[in-house]
Amino acid sequence: MRHLSQESENNKYKIIAVDDEIGIIDSLSVFLKHSGYTLVGCTDPYEAIEKVKNEHFDLMLLDFMMSPIHGDTVVEEIRKFNSELYIILLTGHKDLVPPLETIKRLSIQAYCEKEDKFDQLLLLIESGFKSIDQMKTIRQMNEELKISKENVEKAYLETIEMLRYTVEAKDSYTRGHSDRVSAYSVLIGEELGLYDKDINVLKVGGLFHDIGKIGISDTILLKPAKLTDQEYDELKKHPSIGKQIISTSTIFRDIIPIVYSHHERFDGKGYPAHLKGNEISFLARIVSVADAFDAMTSRRSYRDELDLDFVRNEIVKCSGTQFDPEVAKAFLNILDNKFDKIQEIRQRFPTD
Repeated sequence: MRHLSQESENNKYKIIAVDDEIGIIDSLSVFLKHSGYTLVGCTDPYEAIEKVKNEHFDLMLLDFMMSPIHGDTVVEEIRKFNSELYIILLTGHKDLVPPLETIKRLSIQAYCEKEDKFDQLLLLIESGFKSIDQMKTIRQMNEELKISKENVEKAYLETIEMLRYTVEAKDSYTRGHSDRVSAYSVLIGEELGLYDKDINVLKVGGLFHDIGKIGISDTILLKPAKLTDQEYDELKKHPSIGKQIISTSTIFRDIIPIVYSHHERFDGKGYPAHLKGNEISFLARIVSVADAFDAMTSRRSYRDELDLDFVRNEIVKCSGTQFDPEVAKAFLNILDNKFDKIQEIRQRFPTD
C-alpha cells in the first residue's frame, strides 16, 4: 500500500525529458514510470521549448550536448518566459558541464552525469519536487499575507516556526540545534554590540539556517553513519536549496544571506559559492561560528559530543581560516567569561 501511495503522490508531477538520443528518452521513461512519475519525452530541443511554453511541467531533465542547439541555449530561451521551471542538466561527462557562472545565470538547479542506473538522478528529482512543493507553499503564504497585512508579524513568526518544524521532523539532529544556533548567534551579536535589528535577524536566521534540508533526501539526512563523498556533496546543496525556497517571499529577505552563506569559510574554501572574507555577510559569519560550535558539542550517531577544551582549541585554530577572527574572538570571550549563558542555552534546548 505504501508503494502504491508513493506512486500516486509522484504521479501528480509532470516531467519533460529532452535528449536528442531516443534511447536515453526511452530509458528515462521506463525508469521514471516505474517510480510512478509522468514523463513526456522530446528529441527536438526546439519542440521542447514550445511544449514548455504551451503546457505545464514541474521539472525538466535536459541533455547538455545536443543538436542542433545545446542545453544551455534551450534554458536561455525558456527563461525568457518561464523563470520557475526546475531544471536538471544531464551530461555525458562532468567535464562537459557548462561554466558555473552560466548555471547560476540561467537558474539551473542541478546537474547530473548520465549513468545506467539513474540512482543519483532519482535523488535529484526527489529533492527537486520537495523544493517545488515548498516554494508553492511559500508563495501561497505570501499571497495570504498580502490579503491580511495587519497579521504580517504574527504570520511571519508562525511561518518560521512551521517551516522550521518541517525540517526538524525530517532530521532528528536538527531538533534543538536550530534553537541553540539562534541563541548562540544572538549572544555573539550582543557581544559585538550589534543593533537590535541585526540581533533580530540573527535570531530568525539562526532558527531558519537549515531550511534547505527540506530538499535533501531522507536517506542522507537519516543515515546512521558518516556520509560518503557523494552523499556529502548532495548535503552541501542545502544552503542553495534554502535560498531558493525563501527567496520567493519578501518577508524572508533579510535572512537570505545567513541561509545561503552559513557554510562559507573566511579563507574562501567553504560552500556553496566559495566566498571569502568580507564577501560573506557579517551575520552569516556569526551564525557560522555558532553552527560549528553546536555541531561539535552535540552528540551524533557516529560520535559523542566533543570535549569543550578541544572545541575551544578548534575555534582558536580555525580563526582566520574557517572563521572570521573578530567573530571567533567574541565567541571565545563568551566561552571564557560568560559560560553561564552557554550553559543556560544548553539547558533550555538540550542536545539529546
